[in-house]
Amino acid sequence: MEKRTKSIPTPKRLLYDRIAEQGIVSKAELLSAFSMTSSTLTRVLDEMLSEQLLLESGLGHSSGGRRPILYQINPTYGYIFGLEISRLYSSLGLFDMQMNPRSFTRWQMDEAMTPDLFIDHVNSNMKAFLRDHHIDREQVLGVGIGAVGPLNRDKGIIMKPLHFPANGWTDLPICELMEARTGFNAYLENGANTALIGEQWAHRQENVQHMLYVHAGAGLRSAMMSQGQIVHGTVDMEGSIGQMIIQTDGPRLQDYGNYGALEAYASVQALEKQARSQLKRGRADLPDYLQVPPEHLNFGLLVKALAQDDPFARELFIQSATYFGIGLANLINVFHPEKIIIGGALINHDIYYQTAIEVAQKNTYYASEYHPVFSKGELKEDAVATGAAIMVWKGLNL
Repeated sequence: MEKRTKSIPTPKRLLYDRIAEQGIVSKAELLSAFSMTSSTLTRVLDEMLSEQLLLESGLGHSSGGRRPILYQINPTYGYIFGLEISRLYSSLGLFDMQMNPRSFTRWQMDEAMTPDLFIDHVNSNMKAFLRDHHIDREQVLGVGIGAVGPLNRDKGIIMKPLHFPANGWTDLPICELMEARTGFNAYLENGANTALIGEQWAHRQENVQHMLYVHAGAGLRSAMMSQGQIVHGTVDMEGSIGQMIIQTDGPRLQDYGNYGALEAYASVQALEKQARSQLKRGRADLPDYLQVPPEHLNFGLLVKALAQDDPFARELFIQSATYFGIGLANLINVFHPEKIIIGGALINHDIYYQTAIEVAQKNTYYASEYHPVFSKGELKEDAVATGAAIMVWKGLNL
C-alpha cells in the first residue's frame, strides 16, 4: 500500500464509505445519495464486486418491481492493525474492513518498556493475531498508530513526550522502526485525534459534525472535529490543553510549563502531588494503606481509597474534577461542539466524571439555549487504537 496522499475522493471511494457507514445499502439508496447516473453506478458497483471490495447481501423489499440487490463491504478484503502508544497503558487491535475488532490486547507501560522492547512486543502480538485467525500477512493493509504527542506526523516521529516511564521515547522514528520490524506500512497520528476518529465512527448514525474529545490521565490531551474533519494546528501539540491557565498565580506541575495551568490541578500527577503534600504535613485521618512514605503514595492507592469511599480520596478527586470542569467549560465556550467525549484514567471514576460535567455545564455560556451532549464514549479505552485503524482505512487508495 502506498503512503496516503490528500486527494478528491473518487466515485468508488464515495460509494465505499457510504456503504460502510450504512451497513447494508440498495442501489436505489445510493442513487438518491449521489449525483450519478444509474448506468455509471451499476458499472462502479460491478467493478467493486469483481475486486471483492463489496459483497451482495441478499435482496431487499420490493416496491412493486424486482426486488433490489443489497450491498455491503467485504469484511475480509483486508485487515488493519490499530496501535495505541500511551504513558500508562498501550494497546493493539486487529480489525477487519467493517472495523470489527478480531483481537485486542492491552499492556502496562513501565520503566522496562523501552521502544525496542515495545516494538518486539507489538510484533509478537501481531504474529499471534494473524496466526489465531489464519490471516496471511499479504492481507494486512497497514498499521495505524495513535500516540502521545507532540509528533511530526508526516515524518512519523514521536518528538518530546513527557512522563514516559521508560527512556528512549524522545525523537523516535516510530513509523520507520515499526515498518522495519513488522514489514507493514505504518501511519502516525496523535492519540487524542485517533480517539475522536474512533468515537465519530461509533456515533456515525448520529451524523455529529462538531465534536470535542478530552482525555484526563497522566496528562491532559484534547482533539476537535469540525464539519466531520479533525482540526489540525500548525504544530502537533495535543497536550497543550494542560497549559491552559486557570489561576494566574497558581503552581505549576513540574519545573516547566505555565504557572496555574490546568495540568497542575487536574491530572493523575497533580492528584498524586497533592496527596503527597497532605501526607508530608502529617494528615492523620488517612486509612492504613495510605500511611506510606510520601514518595510511595501513588494513583493506584488513591483509587483504592476512593473505592472504599474514603473522605480524603473523595475530597482530592472532587477538587481535581472541579478544576477539570472549569477547563472543559473554557474549551466548550470557544468551540461550542455538539458532543463532548471525555476519557482517561480519571474519567473512569463516576464521581470525577459527574462533578466535571456539572461544573462545565454551570460555566457554559448560553447555557439556557445551548445543550451539548456529554459522554464517556462508546469505545472508551479502545478508542485510540480503533481510531488509528480507521485512519488507515480512510486513507486507502481504492
